[in-house]
Amino acid sequence: MPELPEVETVRIGLNENTLGWQIEGGEILLPRAIAYPENSQAFLDSLIGAEFIEWQRRGKYLIAKLSQGNQLGVHLRMTGSLLWCDRDETLGKHTRVRLFLKEKVKGKKEKGLGQRELRFDDQRTFGKMWWVPSGQPTESVITGLQKLGLEPFDAAFTPEHLATQLSRSGRPIKTVLLDQETVAGIGNIYADESLFLGKIHPQKAANSLNSEQVKALHQGIIKSLSDGIAKGGTTFSSFQNVAGLKGNYIDTAWVFRRTGQPCNVCGTSISKIKLGGRSTHFCAQCQIL
Repeated sequence: MPELPEVETVRIGLNENTLGWQIEGGEILLPRAIAYPENSQAFLDSLIGAEFIEWQRRGKYLIAKLSQGNQLGVHLRMTGSLLWCDRDETLGKHTRVRLFLKEKVKGKKEKGLGQRELRFDDQRTFGKMWWVPSGQPTESVITGLQKLGLEPFDAAFTPEHLATQLSRSGRPIKTVLLDQETVAGIGNIYADESLFLGKIHPQKAANSLNSEQVKALHQGIIKSLSDGIAKGGTTFSSFQNVAGLKGNYIDTAWVFRRTGQPCNVCGTSISKIKLGGRSTHFCAQCQIL
């Protein structure tokens, strides 16, 4: 599943390419990809004429601010991608939604400077899109936003805040990090990487961490996510950015998907266990329970 670095990579690409383009139509190839409104034609009709003003990210959600005051929300889920392409480009077999765009020149008479397309591809079909009417709270339509914790790059996400969150649970720290109420945007990849950088065993009880361990974990979260963004995210199955390019973080990962390979710090073979149903990678020497 795309996590914060992957979704942030997509957000950056969308802001670089789609701003100033106006939606003039579209095609819904998989109606259940539209979460709101339930009628897919109503979804398209509500978007026609709107221009992309800005793309924002909240956790793993993408939210486009539109010129008509309404919004477009997207969650990529397991295998979703948003692709910026020419309209005549051959459709992939997993294309679910197409938005047809025309370019506008602000402050000048509208010209036909080009026709492009924003495609939502999704192999496993868990991804969703929402139209949020003007004046309606975003979280009242995209209800998953209601329970998200702080963004890890928010100034309020301090070691003290993280300590408070962790003190509420005796579950394994890896499991707690995957809870989006603890911190928004972390998934399986960057939970493993953050714990390695913080030298914390994934099975350690969250509420047993001392202040120094919490500080180390806080730094590990920031570093792993920052490195992931710098590398354009992680691709080990289907993730790609808006240009269709894969992320490169997996090539420099500390533990994720490196089972049996030597730890880059101590040389111990990287271990893999199942924790809460999720594959979990760690170094038994650097991360002692």
